[in-house]
Amino acid sequence: MVQKMVAVVLVVASLTIAGCNTVRGAAADVNSAANCTETAMHGGKC
Repeated sequence: MVQKMVAVVLVVASLTIAGCNTVRGAAADVNSAANCTETAMHGGKC
């Protein structure tokens, strides 16, 4: 029973860490697009 609980905790922790990295990457992409848009609005190039 303890081994099953440890396995479940490890799986959940792994998914949580992967999810955080995905969200962080998506936020960086959105931030990059926003910076590019702002630069283009001021006459610059992306």
